[in-house]
Amino acid sequence: MGALDFAFLNWSVISSFVAKGFIFSVQLTIIAMLGGIAWGTALALMRLSGKPWLVQPAAAYVNLMRSVPLVMVILWFFLLIPLLIGRSIGAELSAIITFTLFEAAYYSEIMRAGIQSVSRGQVYAGYAVGMTYAQCMKLVVLPQAFRNMLPVLLTQTIILFQDTSLVYAIGAYDLLKGFEVAGKNFNRPVETYLVAAVLYFVICFSLSMLVRKLQKKIAIIR
Repeated sequence: MGALDFAFLNWSVISSFVAKGFIFSVQLTIIAMLGGIAWGTALALMRLSGKPWLVQPAAAYVNLMRSVPLVMVILWFFLLIPLLIGRSIGAELSAIITFTLFEAAYYSEIMRAGIQSVSRGQVYAGYAVGMTYAQCMKLVVLPQAFRNMLPVLLTQTIILFQDTSLVYAIGAYDLLKGFEVAGKNFNRPVETYLVAAVLYFVICFSLSMLVRKLQKKIAIIR
């Protein structure tokens, strides 16, 4: 292969390949973030409940997910679930479910730290005015925990966006796949992969700067 030649690439054609993959990557990130935070919060509450029948399954789930590479979980789910249910669920749906379940383990630890950062005095005050455990968590603890952990939650979401490139392992059409297809069509894989790297960097770095500004603003509010 000769020297790099970016001028050879037709950017309007490349954008047509990339746009579809970019949309799916964003959709996957948003759905997995919302689902992961919801399930992760439930796991965090289970681990903090003090009841062994809730603590142990939640701890086992979190530790298992955090100990296995994401790409292996993606492959296991994509290959094994069809064998169990007797039909394929498709690469895109498989990726959405896998990412949601996997990221929940990481969001769970973030939420658990956020919940523990709230003063116990506020919890006792909630109990003193007649609140139940659920009411205290919903009305007093969780709103503060979300605010305290918002920058960390968003940082984990940026990592989640980067990890969406792993869906190539099951053939899902994400942002990186779009660049791969474009590179094959132009017979310029090196150039398109370099452009993909630059785009990932610009997106993630820009989002990181926004998270940093948000973190400073939250610190001022405190």
